[in-house]
Amino acid sequence: MRKWATYTLEERAGGTAVVLDGPMLVSTVGRIDGDLRALDSGVTAIDLTAVPRIDTVGAWLVYRLAQQHGAQVQGATRQAEVLLEAVAGSASEADIAPRRDWFFRRVPEEVGDKVFAALDGVRNNLGFMGAIIIAVGSVLRHPRRFPLRALVHQMELVGVTSLPIIGLMSFLIGIVIAQQGAVQLAQFGAETLTVNLVGRITLRELGVLMTAIMVAGRSGSAFAAQIGTMKLTEEIDAMRTIGVSPVEVLVLPRLLAAVLMMPLLGFYAACMAIIGGAVIADLTLGIPFLTFLSRIQEVVPMYDLYVGLVKAPVFGLIIALAGCYQGMQVSGNAEEVGTRTTKAVVQAIFMAIVLDAFFAVFFTEIGWG
Repeated sequence: MRKWATYTLEERAGGTAVVLDGPMLVSTVGRIDGDLRALDSGVTAIDLTAVPRIDTVGAWLVYRLAQQHGAQVQGATRQAEVLLEAVAGSASEADIAPRRDWFFRRVPEEVGDKVFAALDGVRNNLGFMGAIIIAVGSVLRHPRRFPLRALVHQMELVGVTSLPIIGLMSFLIGIVIAQQGAVQLAQFGAETLTVNLVGRITLRELGVLMTAIMVAGRSGSAFAAQIGTMKLTEEIDAMRTIGVSPVEVLVLPRLLAAVLMMPLLGFYAACMAIIGGAVIADLTLGIPFLTFLSRIQEVVPMYDLYVGLVKAPVFGLIIALAGCYQGMQVSGNAEEVGTRTTKAVVQAIFMAIVLDAFFAVFFTEIGWG
């Protein structure tokens, strides 16, 4: 059974002594801590003669009591003396929470920190892009150095293994677009235009955009976590030591895999969304499944397919760059891996949406709207 620490008060020459009894450990001092804090002034001595064991928490309690009353510690063992000295050396009068600076000083400082952080980010991005260009030039001069097996492996991870989730999500998105579009078009007696809506919006916009978002959350985060972990465990430093370029071995295969697989995944996602729309149209609108698919070929212009295929590799490049860059920036501790992975996903999705808006304006201006 646990023996709790206890205390008694004894009147001695010159004042009151607090006599502690039992082990002064983190697991045994809980019952007397509040009582010792509430003791009135007049305590002149703290007797540790009956304390067989003590840890840092017990030493801190004794030190705090001695400082509070200006009391002298008596009967301490060598272990207790060492712990009391250590606790006294770490004592501080500083505030538990730092005081906040004046508003008109704090805000400019924080803005300045953000500006310098942005400049550091620009510099690091330029350095990363330069390293990629150098690696590409090196591979072009020495093609045998390119890790073809790594490229095939990354293409499998980015493309093949993501087919189920991308297919399911796109199929459901097609169902939602067809169902909600039909409800709105029914107000004008134009339910048959649901085919146009599903075909154009999936091939042109949502197919490739939703694929980019899913690839960013799945593969972009994986790139950042994998490279970040290797950076943290000094595997990348080891590569440089033996003369192997981490950019050639780790970054280039991931960049090429994302660029090559995104058009295929985007087209696959658009096809699955069209199939989803055809299924719901067959069930609720009375449009036969095969009729829906044949109608797609008639109402969807070919340049809608080209628009999606042009955007897809750009999105793949942005996703891979964000993931690899954030992975290469990991330093310090394991928490940094999670932080950089989150940044990679957020930046990739943000840039994909921004570029999608740019492409929408661009293709409208050239007559592909």
